[in-house]
Amino acid sequence: MTQVQLFITCLTDSFFPKTGQAIVDILLRLGIDVDFAREQTCCGQPQFNAGLRKDARAIAEHTIKVFEKTTGDIVTPSGSCAHMFRHNYAELFEGDPTWHLRAKALAARTYEFTEYLVDKLGVTEVGAHWDGLLTYHPSCHTLRGINVDKQPRALLANVQGATLVELPHAEECCGFGGIMSVEHPELSAEWLKRKISNLEMTQSPTLVVTDAGCLMHIAGGLNRQKKKQRVIHIAEVLSNI
Repeated sequence: MTQVQLFITCLTDSFFPKTGQAIVDILLRLGIDVDFAREQTCCGQPQFNAGLRKDARAIAEHTIKVFEKTTGDIVTPSGSCAHMFRHNYAELFEGDPTWHLRAKALAARTYEFTEYLVDKLGVTEVGAHWDGLLTYHPSCHTLRGINVDKQPRALLANVQGATLVELPHAEECCGFGGIMSVEHPELSAEWLKRKISNLEMTQSPTLVVTDAGCLMHIAGGLNRQKKKQRVIHIAEVLSNI
């Protein structure tokens, strides 16, 4: 049986454990064994984005060491963490041939969840069912960082019972942007208002995302505005049978 390593991510582990369980359920359904390295921690992206390169490098070294002890592809429910592994680790270790090579080896094993299903497994239909409208928000790092867009759309298009409607201005940031939402809260809030307004235009009760950061940010905005719409990670849609 093929085995993969699940990199759960900080936000999913702490706030959205159902997303992690959904990924495990789907992969097991497809005949993929899932392993979980308990020593895994943060990918280091918050530190990297804040300019704390020494701290980010220490986390990256730990992460590389953890996954070097494992076998199989690394699957993560976050395009931003996948981007960190693939691109930012290489930048952190630029000029260090040994660690740069180790970082490239990790990057070669790493897939965002929908990317793994579609591009590696060749799967666009997982037996999922969902009644009603769905609309999709492409997270920034997923869309622009690792060029993953058609994969989640293909999977959602094959969910039985669901009707996928286009989100106006879908490619605009939701306003989370990692530490950007902390450093520039006013700008973040305005982008969030626009995203929620565009969601309302679709008349869909459910917004699908591929990253827990967007999920947390948009869901929080909906809650504060006392809106009825919900935000859900694509894995939880695909695990619904």
